[in-house]
Amino acid sequence: MDNQQEVREFLTSRRAKITPEQAGLPSGTRRRVPGLRRSEVAALADMSVEYYAKLERGNLAGVSPAVLEAVARALRLDEAERAHLLHLAQAADGSDVLTRPRRRRATRQWTPHRSLQWTLDAITAGPAFVRNGRMDVLAANPLARAFYSDVYAAPGNQANLARFTFLDPASRRFYPDWDLAADVTVAILRTEAGRNPHDRDLHDLVGELSTRDDAFRTRWGAHNVRHHGTGTKRFHHHAVGELTLAFEGLEMAAEPGLTLTIYTAEPGSPSEEGLRLLASWAATQEADAATRRVQGS
Repeated sequence: MDNQQEVREFLTSRRAKITPEQAGLPSGTRRRVPGLRRSEVAALADMSVEYYAKLERGNLAGVSPAVLEAVARALRLDEAERAHLLHLAQAADGSDVLTRPRRRRATRQWTPHRSLQWTLDAITAGPAFVRNGRMDVLAANPLARAFYSDVYAAPGNQANLARFTFLDPASRRFYPDWDLAADVTVAILRTEAGRNPHDRDLHDLVGELSTRDDAFRTRWGAHNVRHHGTGTKRFHHHAVGELTLAFEGLEMAAEPGLTLTIYTAEPGSPSEEGLRLLASWAATQEADAATRRVQGS
């Protein structure tokens, strides 16, 4: 991805989101742009307009952490947005030390080690799975495979949650709050793009989704990022119905860039019973599949 363009569009989009009132500035009467003017951001960050304009044109190479922090404060960036700005600056520094543009890094093939799969399989009360920043499901326990049965069943999907969200009609049923799920999905991909700008598979995925789906393309252009570590989501599984599940996302120290996510239901809730039904349904599906394999051999 073009680092300067990414920086330019990210900073411009953040500036457009801050109103003068939020920044403690007079709103005035003749504003031609949404949000703050460049001169106002420069004043809030205690730098010249010319220097801030240079930053907003995408020139972050060599910029000090203190300057980045000043810009972050002026634009009221949250933790995820601050981290994204830092990643963009790091990518700018990396591109400057080379005499030619860096090649997009090919994705390393990854297979879960046995102890990780044992750990996932030991979690029996809720879906547990490992994903990367492109939202490929790389490993899962039996309950997660049943939970995401629509994702695994989609032809050509390759167990990718982003592709499922935007290209599979089943996602509109699976995610009752589809707009929220779509926003989160794109924000995760945008965060990964800042952290790993030379990921060839990520480039290809974003290109595919941008070409094939207007909803994705619009959200991608918003440059929103977020950390997605904990919360509650609603789902509608085709076999067991409505589920309201809490989740925890854990960064894997032994596998940088990968996240272990575990979904659980409130004890005693209808959703806890729904997960028990899902486990029973999954066991029945596996038994039927085993019978078919025996009969076909």
